Amino acid sequence: MNDNAPQLTKVHTVEQPVAVVRERVRMDSLTDFFGRAFHQVMTATQTQGTSPAGPPVALYHGMSSETVDVEAGFPIAGHFAEAEGVSQSVLPETDAFEAIHVGPFDTLGQTYELLQAAIESAGLTPADIAWESYLTDPEAEPDPSKWVTKVVWPVV
Repeated sequence: MNDNAPQLTKVHTVEQPVAVVRERVRMDSLTDFFGRAFHQVMTATQTQGTSPAGPPVALYHGMSSETVDVEAGFPIAGHFAEAEGVSQSVLPETDAFEAIHVGPFDTLGQTYELLQAAIESAGLTPADIAWESYLTDPEAEPDPSKWVTKVVWPVV
């Protein structure tokens, strides 16, 4: 493994409520969708007097192709009611493999390949969902080589 390869860890996640916008999005439109969804969720949570309880997240359903079924938003603490296209969802309690990816978003595929190989070499099967937590704000850190993304891929 090279020095830039992500560290892979087997973890057990706890259930985390999230406020999200869910859509089927073209892969080449994800950046625009995330910007719109994160803004929409922030506005809805602030209107209800709650606030994010963590960094922005994206939960992917199924394997991506030209389009992907994705939820984007924020973990929340406290009560949140569905409003203005924003719904409540959950990051599940589950056994998973986790990787910390450092670098631009367009290289995340390599991290997913490493996670899939680690899951399969452990004799397990990857679930049909995975999520990313964006630990670096690209507006605060303009250098994509320094962006940090936590990738969590549950196992069946």
